[in-house]
Amino acid sequence: MAGPESPLLVLENLTVGFETDDGLVQAVRGVDLDVGEGDVLAVVGESGSGKSVTALSVLGLHPAGRTRLGGRVLWRGEDLLTANDERMRQVRGGEISMVFQDPLTALNPVYSVGDQIIEMVRSHESVSRSEARTRAIEMLQLVGIPQPDKRVDSYPHEFSGGMRQRAMIAMALSCEPKLVIADEPTTALDVTVQAQVLEVLLEASRRRGAAIMLITHDLGVVASMADKVAVMYAGKVVERAETDELFARPFMRIKAVKMPYMDALILNLAEQSTAAICFVTWNARHFQGKSSLPVLTPADYLANQAAQP
Repeated sequence: MAGPESPLLVLENLTVGFETDDGLVQAVRGVDLDVGEGDVLAVVGESGSGKSVTALSVLGLHPAGRTRLGGRVLWRGEDLLTANDERMRQVRGGEISMVFQDPLTALNPVYSVGDQIIEMVRSHESVSRSEARTRAIEMLQLVGIPQPDKRVDSYPHEFSGGMRQRAMIAMALSCEPKLVIADEPTTALDVTVQAQVLEVLLEASRRRGAAIMLITHDLGVVASMADKVAVMYAGKVVERAETDELFARPFMRIKAVKMPYMDALILNLAEQSTAAICFVTWNARHFQGKSSLPVLTPADYLANQAAQP
């Protein structure tokens, strides 16, 4: 068993391959990660880098029979890759929960939202249906669903995209898990709703004492939410750093420790009109006391470039 100061989740040399007609496709190639209590870890990288495959491996959600797994997935010292089906049913939802990319496909369309949360609660706890329903209403209220006592009986198609994602967060947190894995939870939402949903996820998780493993390719989200960042490329973690260090480094002329991939992404963002979200959220961290590094602006990048020989 893990000690009191040990990380909740540790991935050691995790490999994931899929059997295809053309042979084995190696999607993840020796990933090492850890998430501690209360951490918000962002796993970032381009599409196809292995972020979601890594996240799904933690809960054993890959197709059985044609998936080849290696390494170790240590959950509080226990290797989940060797756990039986009964133990994995206890872990999924009860100890580790997941918020998927598309809530419309993740939620069952023929059951009300409340019934699906009730099922989650009763599958992990010995409570009556009325007690589970009360919990469902409380969770919908926690994530900001209006009139939760009425909307608990609504079906997924009666919710907007943002409300469906809030309902998914409510379900994920209903059994007070220690870790929430959020796999690009705002991909299908517009920008304003994205910000609201992420704020709900962060605040609700903190109230319930859960750590977050956030899978994303949005650097603005990373700057505003994450404490630590793991950068994936071609199925490997190529860099791990504190958020402050990672975002400041290109502007402070500090060279990348392993490879310049992340620096290039940040500097490319600084050249685009969408750079504002990255710099606004970065500076918000400064003024909220989360960062001791100086306030940055897009002009810092331009001045840095002009100073280059």
